[in-house]
Amino acid sequence: MTHQTLTSPIEYGPFKEETMLSAGLDYYKPTMSQFQHEYQPDAEVTFTFKNRGNQRLADYVAAEDLQDRLETIRQNGFAQEEIEYFRSLHSAKGERMFADEYLDYLQHNSLPEITVRHDRSTDDLAIESTGKWPLVTFWETIVMSQVSEMYFENCVSAQGLDIFDVYAEGDHRLSEKIAYLQANPDVKLADFGTRRRFSLRWQRHVDERLKNECPENFVGTSCVALAKELGLKAIGTFAHENPMVYAAIADAKGEDIRASHGKMLDDWYDFYGDELAIALSDTFGTDFFFEDFTLERAEKYQATRQDSGDPIKYGEKVLKFYTNMGLNPLDKSITFSDGLHLPDSVDNIKQEFKDQINKNFGVGTDLSNDLGLKAINQVMKATHVYVPEVNKGADTVKLSDDSSKHTGNNELVERYQQIFAVKEQ
Repeated sequence: MTHQTLTSPIEYGPFKEETMLSAGLDYYKPTMSQFQHEYQPDAEVTFTFKNRGNQRLADYVAAEDLQDRLETIRQNGFAQEEIEYFRSLHSAKGERMFADEYLDYLQHNSLPEITVRHDRSTDDLAIESTGKWPLVTFWETIVMSQVSEMYFENCVSAQGLDIFDVYAEGDHRLSEKIAYLQANPDVKLADFGTRRRFSLRWQRHVDERLKNECPENFVGTSCVALAKELGLKAIGTFAHENPMVYAAIADAKGEDIRASHGKMLDDWYDFYGDELAIALSDTFGTDFFFEDFTLERAEKYQATRQDSGDPIKYGEKVLKFYTNMGLNPLDKSITFSDGLHLPDSVDNIKQEFKDQINKNFGVGTDLSNDLGLKAINQVMKATHVYVPEVNKGADTVKLSDDSSKHTGNNELVERYQQIFAVKEQ
């Protein structure tokens, strides 16, 4: 593919969404934020950034430059058109997704301050923010998308790469994925790539091609700004932080940590009902999840989401669970979202569970950052919770089905492993 035939995202001209807060938001951020505002508005949560890969981010991202970008986003806050977009969203039953009271809260409260610095102990970026849970939660995907964009913007420049060559390679790879999708209209997928994208412009290009060239496959995007601009369905429910923070709140209050997981699932369903009834299953290990997933919960929740471990083993476990519960797996779905690649891993899962259960795919980095350069492996997680009503705090833990994704200090991880009877995978 030559420069002349490539429709490059760089040719789109000024892209106003780049300066908007929603440009870096995955849709699960406002859905969680509204839920948090309803159930735990006063909890103070700390989010901490971590580089999980072996690429030194500070090689291409200067702490002071990132601090300036994030502060500009914080000062801008939500624009009126972003608030009106949230106001326009409705459930399948025609009910408003976001209440006026919550939207007023967003308009009249700034995101908490955030600190970016160069950490001498790691010789890399250190990023952290603490604030009211419904507000500080937004920093996760904003920070990650900005770090990734700055990294690749400066990486391309420093290495003397021609951006048109980079885009051409990305477009070639994207065309191969689209060809697979066009040949397999039963594969339903969403773009989950906001957090680790090459750039907002590239993600826009990807989403626009998917929308135009394989509309039967493409169900929507997690990126709020792109859903708004391209008229796509905004996709997202809740992330690991919900059960993690619920457990830490229970810990701070001296309550049953193990029971906090079911409480969170019940609160979520009570608040959103069928519209967002997809249960993330690996916060404290899937074995515990299915022990805790009662018949009542299994009947209510339309799907589970797999985000770590072996997807084939997970699917087999889900089929066995529904069968033992007396439920028809074909009435349920699995959303697979753990490091998927098109077409290989998606097609393997599709073939393995053909005609056994409904399948959806949330594809992230392999859509939004597959241009021939190595993507970075970064996360920003809720790490500590302070509960004002008891004047106590507690650290958070995540027990993934992939032990390399565990979060929390070693002593606390071991304690949680005992509480949830989690064995190392």
